[in-house]
Amino acid sequence: MSFLSLFRKKPLGTILQQGGDGEHSGLNKVLNVKDLTFFGIAAIIGGGTFSAIGNACFSGGPGVILLYVMCAIACGFTAMCYAEFASRVPVSGSAYTYAYVSFGEIFAWIIGWALLMEYSIGNIYIAFSWSGYFTNLLETFGIHLPEWLTINYKSAHAAFIESKAGEGMLAWQNAPVVGGLRIIFDAPAVLINVLITYLIYRGTKESKNISNIMVYIKLIIIVLVIVVGAFYIDIDNWTPFMPNGFGGVMAGVSAVFFAYIGFDAVSTLAEESENPQRDLPRGMIYSLIICTIVYIILAMVLTGMVKYDLLGVSDPLAEIFAIKGIKWMLFIVSIAAVVAMTSVMLVFQMGQPRIWMTMSRDGLMPKKFAEIHPKYKTPGFASIVTGLVVGIPIFFTDENFVLDFTSIGTLFAFVLVCGGVLMLSPQSEAELAERATKGKFRIPYVNSKFIFPLIVISTAVLVNFYVPDFFGNVFDLSAENLAANLPMLAFFILTIVMSVLAFTKNLSLIPLLGLVSCCYLLTGMAVSNWKWFGIWLLVGLVVYFTYGFRNSKLIKK
Repeated sequence: MSFLSLFRKKPLGTILQQGGDGEHSGLNKVLNVKDLTFFGIAAIIGGGTFSAIGNACFSGGPGVILLYVMCAIACGFTAMCYAEFASRVPVSGSAYTYAYVSFGEIFAWIIGWALLMEYSIGNIYIAFSWSGYFTNLLETFGIHLPEWLTINYKSAHAAFIESKAGEGMLAWQNAPVVGGLRIIFDAPAVLINVLITYLIYRGTKESKNISNIMVYIKLIIIVLVIVVGAFYIDIDNWTPFMPNGFGGVMAGVSAVFFAYIGFDAVSTLAEESENPQRDLPRGMIYSLIICTIVYIILAMVLTGMVKYDLLGVSDPLAEIFAIKGIKWMLFIVSIAAVVAMTSVMLVFQMGQPRIWMTMSRDGLMPKKFAEIHPKYKTPGFASIVTGLVVGIPIFFTDENFVLDFTSIGTLFAFVLVCGGVLMLSPQSEAELAERATKGKFRIPYVNSKFIFPLIVISTAVLVNFYVPDFFGNVFDLSAENLAANLPMLAFFILTIVMSVLAFTKNLSLIPLLGLVSCCYLLTGMAVSNWKWFGIWLLVGLVVYFTYGFRNSKLIKK
């Protein structure tokens, strides 16, 4: 096998034969556009709304709404690229399958490996957040769990090392000891993972019905939060608008972008959709629009009710009503958070087994992952493994580590999806007409030849005018600043290259803007995030070359 085998692309006909034609997948086709939209909302409105939004407001102040808009625009362009792929490649696998069609096998493996990180590690964070709100909810009923059953071992050990009073120290001091080892783990987080795993194992229809109910509940409660909170807004809290400058706003990029990840999980449900080429694009775009409006309004209410520096907590919605003395809302917010995060875990944990299933079909994962349960019509084995991948790390890690790790993997996937659309072969007029007739989505073609270079030049001029020191700081190549500035330098080089390609190749504007905007958000990630992401990719490449490369069905052909 030659080196070029790594870049062989998977023919669309082969993909459709594996499941996209509806005859070979073995999965139940029970999802319509409403269900897919609700799955998108279920995935997006969760940890980012009830937890991560607090840290974003704390670092960016009221100006964080600009970051929500920026992320929404980046996700909007990306969602259209996902929609284009979903229309042309209507199978499970999400960005993994799309990369296989456009870039080749090695890139498909990398993106599939990144998506596994997004869904599994993202659910670990959600499980921890869910546990916090669930524990608070139990407290309102007078039920108190021991501290050693409500915190992870890593956090408790850190509290002991730092002699920090609080829940962690109490857990360490009061935990039972077996064989010299303290028994400390987050029991509610483990429990919700087990319940979600069981639900997705049983069936898509059951998951759909429960998800739709939870979406109705959390939307109603979020509207109530906004309405009640609006009466307590003090416009003086919106001044200064960016207390920590634009750098403070961008510091919240991981938290804000984490709030948006999830709409791409809808694309993993292609083979369970009644009409994936029509309904998947609509479901992703509708859910993104609805959630963006909710996020912006919610951020304005939070930063209007209290000063931004009071929001750096894990449960910001509960905190603002506690500060204002509105105790009856604490109970409602806790219910909303538990429901919202449950729905997020449900969708994420439905997405990961279907990616494993698709990779297994291609020979890149063991055959067992592609097995469909004969009774429940779900990827049963992959669903159980997903539960283990999420559940086991809950005993050993904490939420601070997984948040940034998840966001960088998702952005990386988005970049490849947008780039993949740019590389797709153009369709004939007859094919475009056929897609339009059947209501299938297509990205409107806008020639970027002059528009994109003009956008780049105009943006550079405006940044230099309003932030005179920006470029000088970025091009500071001293040893202590090189690592921090390297992502932005790489972004500048990419922008110049893409401007030249736009001018010479007449690239489509929308996927080009999606690629560049997601790359810009990547520059906000900390150096440590890049280090851990690099380690994750390195492990993935080792797995690929020791198993996937040798067993690939495409390369064997």
